[in-house]
Amino acid sequence: MHEMDDFDRNILNIIQSDYPIASRPYAVVGEQVGLTEEEVLERINRLRDSGVIRRIGANFGSRQLGWRSTLCAAKVPEDQLDAFVAEVNRHEGVTHNYLRENEFNVWFTYIGPNWEDVESTLAEITERTGIKVLNLPADKMFKIKVDFNITAR
Repeated sequence: MHEMDDFDRNILNIIQSDYPIASRPYAVVGEQVGLTEEEVLERINRLRDSGVIRRIGANFGSRQLGWRSTLCAAKVPEDQLDAFVAEVNRHEGVTHNYLRENEFNVWFTYIGPNWEDVESTLAEITERTGIKVLNLPADKMFKIKVDFNITAR
């Protein structure tokens, strides 16, 4: 794991949810933490290269855009896991994919532009793999915002 100092932690706290919308966002972050723009860029690049930062980008509300999402589960025999996971992961709308110790051992989420897309994609996965996908759309969303207080360690 990458060894972080207080500057790194403060930078992460800022950019995870309060990323500055400015022509030079890293200069703004630098002003907030007491570093130059170049120092902030160096640190962000180092944190990205080490895997601490996976990506920097916008996070959109799919429901507000009119898209539909669902939680999916499947009972996948161990000898078919790799093929099933590869088929699921080839679809752009898959946002998470997990292996669990359960009768339903593969769980994933899928987001599509409409219900027809969601249903046809899940049917395609079933057709291509021979494994039925359980479609579990949410009745009500209880969305929470998660920020990790990096300086609390």
